Amino acid sequence: MRSVLTLILNIIWLLTAGWALFLGYLVAGILACIFIVTIPFGLASFRIAGFVIWPFGREVVDTHRGGAASTVGNVIWFVIAGWWLALGHVATALAQAITIIGIPLAWANIKLIPVTCFPFGKVVMDSDSARARMFPTAR
Repeated sequence: MRSVLTLILNIIWLLTAGWALFLGYLVAGILACIFIVTIPFGLASFRIAGFVIWPFGREVVDTHRGGAASTVGNVIWFVIAGWWLALGHVATALAQAITIIGIPLAWANIKLIPVTCFPFGKVVMDSDSARARMFPTAR
């Protein structure tokens, strides 16, 4: 039952906001890949684009492997691209929250803002794996 609901939410998401946000991340990734030194930023943008086009059933998890390079990368990302991509999420969340059926979609948009602003040191995985990672079973 949960997979059917996830599919329905993803389809509604794709039609209402997913395609536009995906294009925003795609453009940011292409622009970042123009210069060799900014390719890691382009790859981060492409990773988020893949998540933002079909977000339900997947989650962003902190890898706890991000060091100083990830911190510096996150600051640069936020200044150059993160803040305006986050504004795109806020704008689409406000538009989606107008209707009752759009409220879960608006909430998903708001939940995407942290990875939008600070993508380095994070990974996207399916929700079941993320929960298993957060709450390992005692043996």
